[in-house]
Amino acid sequence: MLTKAQKTEALAILERTYPNAKPALEFHTPFELLVATILSAQSTDVMVNLCTRELFPVANTPEQIAAMTEEELFPYIKRCGFFNTKGRHILETARILVTKYGGEVPADLELLQTLPGVGRKTANVVASNAFGIPAIAVDTHVFRVSNRIGLANAKNVEKTEEQLQKAIPREHWSQAHHWLIFHGRQICAARKPKCEICPLIDLCEFYKKNKAENTPKQPS
Repeated sequence: MLTKAQKTEALAILERTYPNAKPALEFHTPFELLVATILSAQSTDVMVNLCTRELFPVANTPEQIAAMTEEELFPYIKRCGFFNTKGRHILETARILVTKYGGEVPADLELLQTLPGVGRKTANVVASNAFGIPAIAVDTHVFRVSNRIGLANAKNVEKTEEQLQKAIPREHWSQAHHWLIFHGRQICAARKPKCEICPLIDLCEFYKKNKAENTPKQPS
């Protein structure tokens, strides 16, 4: 992994590179974000936004969603992958929010994770972006980029989150999540990263390793 000083430098570069990084999902309330984030699993934010632009004008509160049937909800979200499962989770979650939480999304990571279809990543996204609670949601971009750069060195999401929490000052957790996502989408792609234009090229462990492996050895 990078040294503490290098991690600080890498984060400063990311902040300068993506000063306006923000959520790509469209929402106005915690519940809208919760629904959109449940839908986003194995689907693109663009596709989710297309679906919620049609759904939310019709139903965008726990009470309104809870009153819907599967047959009424599913047509709005069918373009998202695994929409049947996601739709059932959204309906169940809406009904729990109405009966147990007075129609309000709980601003608590542990309580959020008790809702159907809400894992740790989704809970972190909602806590961070809807309630301003410092959190690092480790999606595929965050996992890939942070481990490539050297901000983390982990084989799974849980360990990556733990290491990022130690590497990044708590007050920057939420924003750093967006910096890493933007970097993953714009430069550090999964298959063909644009290392030649990356502002982190002098720090990146992934680049250094590839450069060493692809440099011809000099004959002795």
